[in-house]
Parts: sequence; structure tokens; C-alpha cells
Amino acid sequence: MIYLRSFLFLSVMIVSIPIYAPVVFVSYLFPYPRRYVIIRQWARFIIWWLKITCNINYVVHGRENLPATPAIIFSKHQSAWETIALQLIIIPPLTFVLKRELLWIPIYGWCLAALEPIALNRGAGRSALKSLIRQGKERIAQQRWIIIFPEGTRVAPGEKGRYAIGGALLAEQTAVPVIPIAHNAGNYWPRRSFVKLPGTIQVVIGPAIPTLGRSAQEINHDAEEWIEETMRNCQVSIN
Repeated sequence: MIYLRSFLFLSVMIVSIPIYAPVVFVSYLFPYPRRYVIIRQWARFIIWWLKITCNINYVVHGRENLPATPAIIFSKHQSAWETIALQLIIIPPLTFVLKRELLWIPIYGWCLAALEPIALNRGAGRSALKSLIRQGKERIAQQRWIIIFPEGTRVAPGEKGRYAIGGALLAEQTAVPVIPIAHNAGNYWPRRSFVKLPGTIQVVIGPAIPTLGRSAQEINHDAEEWIEETMRNCQVSIN
């Protein structure tokens, strides 16, 4: 049944993209806040369909730690789940930092571009870092939240990647608070896996990490320490 449910979920998810794409393309006619609300409905549908087919739900702890003004989110990256669910957990308009190759995927990438992500050429070195900071400042000036996966790529439960400094540099230069997020989505929607396992994903939102007058190294260290400590010691580390 798990294989059948996973197949049903994935099939509808894939079919829903070209079906919803015309709606996304029409949304370009609207200002970004209105467009974001329209695009966000696809994420709402996918998370609902995931619950119906695969019996995967989620619980969020620490919503009170989300400030009223834009922030930079540092999130653990274990699966595709958080790239969808964070659009529902973080209510204000947001944008993602991602690799530019995702925008080249037919239909899906074109729809993703409607969210005006900060798309980077990871092989560009310092040029990519400058682009992140420049575009990040623009998005923050537009009152958008920014979601960064500091490890850069998905890591399996129990593993840890290197926390890149780019997001912390942006926080240092803008003095915008960093909000760390830990979760265990990889236990139920494993990376590179067709099978989705039933259960409740635990999402923990940490207290804001101050950035004013602090170095990028300090900011990055605090975010990494909180996320990894939370993954080890609280309910998000329990399968």
C-alpha cells in the first residue's frame, strides 16, 4: 500500500504542474504579493494531497519566534517537502535562494521563476556570492522574506553538510534577523526516494539570531549550532 500511495501522490503531483501552469503564467499580470498568493495555492494543494494519499502531516513548534518584519530563514534541507511546505508555514511573501539550473526545467522551472527566486550559478565563485547579496538586498527592500538552505543540497537524516557563508554575509550587511528552522522531513519524504512513509513531520522554528553589529562568521556559527543541536536533542531527530 505504501508503494501504491506513493505512486498515486507522485502521479497527481506531476500532472498538476502543467495543469496549474497557465494560472501561474496569468499571475504575472498581478503585483508580486498578489501573484505569490496565487502561486502558493499549488503548495497548499500538494501538502493536502500528500496527507490524503501518504498520510504525512506536519506540526510546527515555535511560530511565536517569527518576527513581524522580513527575516532570512536558515532551514535544514532533507527533502523536497520543505521547499513546498515553507510556503505555507511562512505566511508573508517570500523567495528562495536556489541554483539557476532549476529554472531551466520545462514548465516547472518557468513556474518557479514566477516566485522571483535568487537563482545562482554555483560554479561562479565570488561572483555568485556578490549576486546573492545584491539580489538579497533588493528582495528585502521589497519586504520579502528569504529562505536559504545553508548546506546547499539535501542531506540525509543524521548527516550534516557544510554551512555556506553567503546567507550570513547577507544578514551581516542588512542587519536582518536570521530565523533557524530544524525539521525531520527526510524521515518521511527521503531524498532521491520514490517511497513516502506515513507519519507527522516535526518542524521547529528557533528564536531570532541577532545580526546587527555581528560578523557573518558569528551569525553562521550560531545558526548552525542551533539547527544541529535541535536535530540531535529534540523531537525532530526521532523517527
